[in-house]
Amino acid sequence: MMSKILSVGSKTNTRVTPPIRPEYELPLEPLAHATSGEALPVYLRLWQHAWIRKGLILFCLALLWEIAARLQGNELLLPPFSAAVRALVDDVASGIIPSRALNSLDVLVKGYAIGVVLAFVLTSLAVSTQIGRDLLSTLTSMLNPLPPIALLPLALLWFGLGQGSLVFVLIHSVLWPLALNMYTGFTGVPETLRMTGRNYGLRGLRYVLLILVPAALPSIIAGLKIGWAFAWRTLIAAELVFGASSGKGGLGWYIFQNRNELYTDRVFAGLITVILFGLLVENVLFRQLEQRTVTKWGMAR
Repeated sequence: MMSKILSVGSKTNTRVTPPIRPEYELPLEPLAHATSGEALPVYLRLWQHAWIRKGLILFCLALLWEIAARLQGNELLLPPFSAAVRALVDDVASGIIPSRALNSLDVLVKGYAIGVVLAFVLTSLAVSTQIGRDLLSTLTSMLNPLPPIALLPLALLWFGLGQGSLVFVLIHSVLWPLALNMYTGFTGVPETLRMTGRNYGLRGLRYVLLILVPAALPSIIAGLKIGWAFAWRTLIAAELVFGASSGKGGLGWYIFQNRNELYTDRVFAGLITVILFGLLVENVLFRQLEQRTVTKWGMAR
């Protein structure tokens, strides 16, 4: 009996070693039958460039404009695209359009810069205090729906016929949409980042600059683009109504003068200049800003 128990105990104490699997390697199959050096066709490589695609769209629009003007047959109402380009080249060569554009840009930069600073101060106050949030909500509800051009008569009474009237109108057009976008971006910052900033002891302006602004940068850039578009079209409209400020007329005044003299081709030349400035700022300045920030940081595609 004792021998049976010992035999059972010896069997239970023995360890069973698992079998060792032999190592082996599988050769990798090629990803495709085509060779890696095979290049795409030329038209596909060209189509990958955004500026070529956009240039093709602009060319098609210019061609449609030329055809419609030729069919209409009245250059006073709708001059051909070629006539507008000739007028644009002539006035650029004579220096009229560059001087008018510089006058407009001078006023635009002043109003846009002041509007951006005020929007940042107001939004920083809104994310820091309850009274700031109430102030931003009340002011945007009151003033954001108000057309900027409607304030021009009041600005003329307050600031006279100088640049101050135009700058005041531009500040109004930039401030509220930018403040709303910035506040939306700040409130969308994840709570983890907020807690990280508080754990490092960041408060006030340092907390806004180091935590909220980088995290909300996509919304801030979108607000800057919207504010730029509002400011640019408000300036042209204000110059059409207001005329020359301090003896200097901008692109809006150039369009207004040529409309009075029935130079329709020069009117379209001024409109083309306004469009070209918009395309330049949108596709060069803001595009570079996005690529060097939110795209580089992986915050946007």
